[in-house]
Amino acid sequence: MAARKKKNPGAEMSFLDHLEDLRWHLIRATISVVIVGIAAFMAKEFIFDTIIFGPKQADFITYRILCDIAQFVGLQDSFCFDELPFRIQSRTVAGQFSAHVWTSITAGFVVAFPYVIYEFWKFISPGLLENERKTARGFIFISSLLFFIGVLFGYYVVTPLSINFLGSYTVSAEVSNEFDIGSYIGLVRSSVVASGLIFELPIVMYLLTKIGLVTPEILRKYRKMSLVIVLILSAIITPPDIVSQIIVAIPILILYEISIYISKVVVRNQNRKAKK
Repeated sequence: MAARKKKNPGAEMSFLDHLEDLRWHLIRATISVVIVGIAAFMAKEFIFDTIIFGPKQADFITYRILCDIAQFVGLQDSFCFDELPFRIQSRTVAGQFSAHVWTSITAGFVVAFPYVIYEFWKFISPGLLENERKTARGFIFISSLLFFIGVLFGYYVVTPLSINFLGSYTVSAEVSNEFDIGSYIGLVRSSVVASGLIFELPIVMYLLTKIGLVTPEILRKYRKMSLVIVLILSAIITPPDIVSQIIVAIPILILYEISIYISKVVVRNQNRKAKK
């Protein structure tokens, strides 16, 4: 069903009306990101010293937990250390300022994500039937919850695993690790945002099932292929050691199985409505 104008419910919106409506939703979503980004820009010490450079510290909670686990099972103390053997430098004139700006924008997007999703929902909801809008009332909450869980997973699991591996890796004692601030923050940013978006997989599958592009049978049929894709994806966003890849792959595989169940429920409900 095509979306309708709010002022005149009986009039169908033209293509240009849809574009105008989308433009204002995007403007409001962008404004929310900018406002939160400005707040993050002003909270420089907390954003950088506590959050961004947190995984660089030896007492970061993930390293302490992994160290305790390694000692408990009698493995090598690869996560027990007093200091990570690398330094962070700014090698360009505007390096620190650029890092400050882009980090603030990223923080703005992460924190304002529920409102961004709300604007997206407000754009697509007029095109849904009344009963479809009622059954999807939890869309904003669930999608935001999944995103924040993914962000936390990326920050507390993917980021420290990557920093510990890459920051400690050397090809020769003659080479010291001195990373540019842009490279370091880029790793943190990509790990966090990518994980947050990956955890939206059940929502994406729900929407694709609603419009008929995906079915539970298709998801089951390509489960093995999906496993290969998940392992490749894990290899991309994590350091190339098997333990880190498995740690990242497990929740993605769980999300895939949840997506199959969600797709099954959607199809079952659609079949019930078709029989009435």
